[in-house]
Amino acid sequence: MNFIAANGAMAHPVTKPASSTGSSSGGSEPGSKPESKQASGLKTRVLSALVLLPVVLGLLYLGGLSFALLMAVVAVLMAGEWDRLTGGPGFGLLGICAGLVLLLVLTLGHMEQVDWALLALMPGVVIVAVLAWVKGRKVVWPILGLAWLGLPVLALLVLRMGDGGMAAVSWLFLCVWSCDTGAYFAGRGIGGPKLAPRISPNKTWAGLLGGMAAAGLVSILLAVFFAWDGVMLFAVMGAVLAAISQCGDLAESWVKRTFDVKDSGALIPGHGGILDRVDGILFAAPVVALISLAPGFKLLPWQ
Repeated sequence: MNFIAANGAMAHPVTKPASSTGSSSGGSEPGSKPESKQASGLKTRVLSALVLLPVVLGLLYLGGLSFALLMAVVAVLMAGEWDRLTGGPGFGLLGICAGLVLLLVLTLGHMEQVDWALLALMPGVVIVAVLAWVKGRKVVWPILGLAWLGLPVLALLVLRMGDGGMAAVSWLFLCVWSCDTGAYFAGRGIGGPKLAPRISPNKTWAGLLGGMAAAGLVSILLAVFFAWDGVMLFAVMGAVLAAISQCGDLAESWVKRTFDVKDSGALIPGHGGILDRVDGILFAAPVVALISLAPGFKLLPWQ
């Protein structure tokens, strides 16, 4: 969960009138109000990270019920944010129902009933679809939301419970976090062609490649530190995982642009909502789970 990266070059788009986006073209002097505001925002982000990261990493280290409860809290909060993001009130009937479905999925997953956990999403989809139809809302968004949130939180829970679970989830988090940080510095320092200007105008190809390089480097350092075999393959997998995480970032930006929303919430000072911080992890987690848990695959060093 990326509580650290202050993505300037890879930041989420801010939906505001076009006339206000050109204010920086005049060349602000050092100490001007925009730069002061940016520095203040960065300070708030860092302070939030210093508070939240030890809690997240501590519960990840403990694993078991502690990590399952963390996933449960995060899942319920994300369900409310998704409802708000897609035109609902947040914790209205649809948001609460989606949260309860996710809690059922995580409960079954914690009981090592993964097949039943996946099956539980199906009646959940029917229920939220009917509720959306009754309320006159588009059915596709609550259905998409259950898959968007349910599969990743279940994947994270199952990953942590499996063999090498601490290594798997830690590697996942580090790849996504380092990708965001590398993208920030590469995007700001190099700039260049835009990655997806219609979805997220600030993202650049340089930022994407810088993020992938950072994730690959982190993977190499991990492999060398723990004396794992297959260093280069592990590095390539880290870079690919970083690219997948950026797909999650772009996907959430697309949803926010569709509904003309700046942030998914305001729960984390300086960061917005939880969805804004874990968008990359939501896409990357199921991929790591498939690689780690699929029979016959021995691609990761701890398998």
